[in-house]
Amino acid sequence: SLNRHPGVRHSTLESLRLVRSSHSIVYGFLRFWDSLNFKKDMEFVGITVLFLDEKVNSVIHGFTLVGRANHYMSSLKAGSIVKVAHFEFARCSSMYKITDHPFLIGFISLTIIDEVITGAPEINLRSRLDCSTISK
Repeated sequence: SLNRHPGVRHSTLESLRLVRSSHSIVYGFLRFWDSLNFKKDMEFVGITVLFLDEKVNSVIHGFTLVGRANHYMSSLKAGSIVKVAHFEFARCSSMYKITDHPFLIGFISLTIIDEVITGAPEINLRSRLDCSTISK
């Protein structure tokens, strides 16, 4: 369990490559919301999440499709520090870009999200919880 280890081992955004990753990253979890397809009668297609990176101090978004959305709901608590493992790190299409960050975190079937209670890096979530850094 993460909570038994002093200092959670993880990678930073700078060290990731554009592939499926077995690395773990630790983020401040800002918020999530339902993603809807406006062209198909507001059909629910998944959930979008916002994370705050500790090193770069920037907001990056993540996404999971509808089939995995319920699996992650209990792991998503605004204002928490989370460890995300086994994910896809990909370029973000300008069509779906909601932050200034050029990449996104894609949840795959192996993705694990756990809240970090002890040993978490310091991430100043208070200054970002208003999500004012989201691109308009």
